[in-house]
Amino acid sequence: MLEEKNDNLQDADGKLATETTETATAVPNSTDETANKEAVNDHQKAMNAIEDSNAEESEDETLKDRHEIPMQDYDSLSMEELVENLKSITAVEKVMSVKDHVDEIKKSFLAKYNDFIEEKKEAFHAEQPDSTEDFQYHLPLKTQFDEYYNAYKDRKSTHFKSLQTNLKTNLEVRLAIVEELKELINPQEDIKDTLKHFNELRERWKNAGSIPKDKYNHVWNNYHFHVENFYDYLHLDREARDLDFKHNLEQKQKIILRVDELLQEDDIQKAFRELQDLHRMWKEDIGPVGKEHREEIWNLFSELTKRMHDKRELLFEKQRAVELENLALKNQIIADIEALATVKVNSHSQWMVQIEKVEALRTAFFNAGKVPVEVNESTWKSFKNAVRDFNSFKNSFYKEIKKDQNENLNKKNALVAQAQALQDSDDFETTTNTMKRIQEEWKQIGHVPRKASDKVWSEFKTACNHYFDRLKEQKNESNAQEVAAFEAKREYLESLRDFELSGSHKEDLDAIKLHIANWKELGRVPHARRHIEGKFNKILDALFDKLSLSKKDTDMMRFSTRIDQLAENNDTRKLENEKIFIIRKIEEVQNEIFQLENNIQFFTNTKNAKKENSIVLEVRKNIAIHKESLDIWKEKLVQLRNLNQE
Repeated sequence: MLEEKNDNLQDADGKLATETTETATAVPNSTDETANKEAVNDHQKAMNAIEDSNAEESEDETLKDRHEIPMQDYDSLSMEELVENLKSITAVEKVMSVKDHVDEIKKSFLAKYNDFIEEKKEAFHAEQPDSTEDFQYHLPLKTQFDEYYNAYKDRKSTHFKSLQTNLKTNLEVRLAIVEELKELINPQEDIKDTLKHFNELRERWKNAGSIPKDKYNHVWNNYHFHVENFYDYLHLDREARDLDFKHNLEQKQKIILRVDELLQEDDIQKAFRELQDLHRMWKEDIGPVGKEHREEIWNLFSELTKRMHDKRELLFEKQRAVELENLALKNQIIADIEALATVKVNSHSQWMVQIEKVEALRTAFFNAGKVPVEVNESTWKSFKNAVRDFNSFKNSFYKEIKKDQNENLNKKNALVAQAQALQDSDDFETTTNTMKRIQEEWKQIGHVPRKASDKVWSEFKTACNHYFDRLKEQKNESNAQEVAAFEAKREYLESLRDFELSGSHKEDLDAIKLHIANWKELGRVPHARRHIEGKFNKILDALFDKLSLSKKDTDMMRFSTRIDQLAENNDTRKLENEKIFIIRKIEEVQNEIFQLENNIQFFTNTKNAKKENSIVLEVRKNIAIHKESLDIWKEKLVQLRNLNQE
């Protein structure tokens, strides 16, 4: 009998990959083979989910603590918040328990950092399109992130190396224990010694340590198989064995009751994590039960596990639905940003509105929540591309603005150079008009680059202020001189009222010319008191009327006096008007002469004209008068032009 049982042990060991009698998933009998298979598959999926998690955590027990740290939506945090989270979460001792968190933080931080650097780089090239310098930007926050992350990597590497060394050794120890279990059945050995050896093996197994997760289920199932066979096939103390079976049954029934309670928990994830622990206890801490109870109690435990698994899957489906809603929202945000990258605006204020819209959409994107993991990278890439396209579109506008601003800067620098060249000029009459003109030109020029704006304006304003301060000083001096000239002219005017002509044409003409010269020498009077010039002109007119001068001489002397006064008062507008008036008069007289000469040709070409009649004579007289007038107007124009040349 012992030999037959020993063969059974060897056969079972050769084909074990899942749990045996107790751990094999069982379902109620059914005539529907397809339904049976589906039910078996559903139960197996539930068991696999538990076993896979336990296998991973058994390899590194620090992973158990990761469930105690809630996973945040790190994508919605700012770079500053991500660095602060990294700092706090890597301060824990068990580095592998925060591995998933660190990975998520790293992914979110680097995505935001790369996006930030790309924006700075685009702004740099937009600001300096012709620069040959390599773009460089130092973000202190990135230095902090690297410091915390590298410290975590070093600790993780140390932990992993230590773990890998132990896993292989522990696996060899456990496999050796399984081999010893196989050899326990020895008919020559005392049963008490065999039992003692068996208990030693169980204690050694309990303390053997972690093994690789890919070996976990196979090794544990083999161990349980041989433990159960040890109980079933060896002639142990039946009373002690039955007490052990009873105790194990009670423990497993308690676990089943607890799993049933867990099905009522609202926090499904928390309940599932406790279910993992209960499975671990069932498998690792509690021994077998009697054969008559094994299938029944395992089926019950398996069914409850499936129900918990189904609740968890339903939760995942709801989370998946939320993630799909988040994905739809993020895709809409991306589409909105892409649309904004096609709206052409032509002013800085309008671009500010567009930029605010994109910033609001960026914030909404980061706050939208998680999306399905399989599209996370592609969604983020689409978002980055949309933002990059918008920034490129925006930068193209500002490049043109920059080009215009540089051209405006060149124009303003030219005006600065012109103002600086004129700021010390003493030709106030000419320079003042020029300075006023370039000030008007300055107003018409648009914006310049901000970094040069204050400098170029300061230089221009300094040059203009310097000139106009000098002009003001000169005017103050001139005003004092003009007041003195007015007083002198008023006194001279009073003395002139007593002047009497001698009757000698030459002496009287010389005397009048001397009075005109003396009057001119007295200088310019204030603008508000120029009425005194009119009084002087009236006295001159009276004197000219008394002289036996020709009409031409009288007219020219009066004209000379008047334009000298206009020139003295720097009344350029009236002088220019006078010039325009004379030119028009010359054209009118010339046209009149041309017309009269044409008329004479008509009368003198008639066949019966033996002599000039009275009409022709009158026309010739008019031509002579007009030619005399034309000579006077031309002489006046020459005098005006000579005045301008002076």
